Amino acid sequence: MPSVPLIEFDNLTIIRGATRALDGLTLAIGVGEHVAILGPNGSGKSTLMKVMSRELYPVLKAEPWRLRILGLDTWHLFDLRSLLGIVSNDWMQFCTRHYSGFETVLSGFFGSVGIWPNYQVTAEMERKTHEVLDLLEIAHLAERNVDEMSSGEARRILIGRALVHDPKALVLDEPTASLDLHATHELREILRKLARGGISIILVTHHLPDIIPEIERVVLLKNGRVYRDGPKHEVLTADNLAELFRTPVDVLERGGYYNAW
Repeated sequence: MPSVPLIEFDNLTIIRGATRALDGLTLAIGVGEHVAILGPNGSGKSTLMKVMSRELYPVLKAEPWRLRILGLDTWHLFDLRSLLGIVSNDWMQFCTRHYSGFETVLSGFFGSVGIWPNYQVTAEMERKTHEVLDLLEIAHLAERNVDEMSSGEARRILIGRALVHDPKALVLDEPTASLDLHATHELREILRKLARGGISIILVTHHLPDIIPEIERVVLLKNGRVYRDGPKHEVLTADNLAELFRTPVDVLERGGYYNAW
């Protein structure tokens, strides 16, 4: 395993419109580490996701800054897919189309949605697609069109699309958004299975129960900066969360999951 961090952000500033979405943010995540990034709306979570996927870049400024993945400053987007499997709500909307589950997962090899006649699909790609569908326990969805699936089923198809490259980390943005209780439970169990299987889980959310027990480190974002960063039991306290969300809270831990009200 490489000694350099998987993700290394140092003094990043991102301006979106008139808003400083990230304000001198510094954060490093190691290879194999499971991390939750928690914050209220407007804290910079979505912007941070877009920086990870190279959709946004820092503003140039006099102070030194660094944006590295596995120690490198520049990456081709196609090569980046083998390091970070991005699963966002933007991609969820983009991928909900009239393609089968198998085609949608397979299309992850090409960075597209769906398979086109000019694509050179190999037997190894098809084997890997079936393997991922089995891993996520959704082989029964292979022939069903994504736009006919439930939100939970479609979310797992999108995760499969990100996994075909065997990325070092799976980066998830609000993974249980729009899911009912049963679908939420199923998705969390799948994420726990993946975490135990060796892939890093980087979870970006504002919802405490999304943080599966395998995640031991929590980063709190506030106003585009890291407000707290450390072991889960030290960070997820009533005082920290009350300050973060600007409202009084009580915190309950049960079975490795945290909740606040």
